Amino acid sequence: MNQPVPASPTSEERNWAVGAHLSALLGFFTGIGIILGPLIVWLIKKDEMPFVNDQGKEAINFQITVFLAAIVCVVLMLVAVGFLLLLLLSLADLVFMIIAAVKASEGVPYRYPVNLRLIK
Repeated sequence: MNQPVPASPTSEERNWAVGAHLSALLGFFTGIGIILGPLIVWLIKKDEMPFVNDQGKEAINFQITVFLAAIVCVVLMLVAVGFLLLLLLSLADLVFMIIAAVKASEGVPYRYPVNLRLIK
């Protein structure tokens, strides 16, 4: 069930939405958190907080997109260009996560510029 995002999310909703975006940072340290972190936050709060439902789906979809792009980069490592692309992808992932977290903390729904919308 898609719930409309309220005009002004509560402070708690904004904090959870920030967590949904930044929890993907676990992937930089553990290797498995890139999708798992946002997924856990979204599953916990999606039914009670419309803003977290919206931003959680956005974060999950973006991290799935990044994961698929990383697979392409790994394949391209066979021709040596993949290393540079993977570095650029990681940097872009970090920058967009921070932008999304800042927007979520302001209560503004953020849309990543490149995102496969798999979870709707």
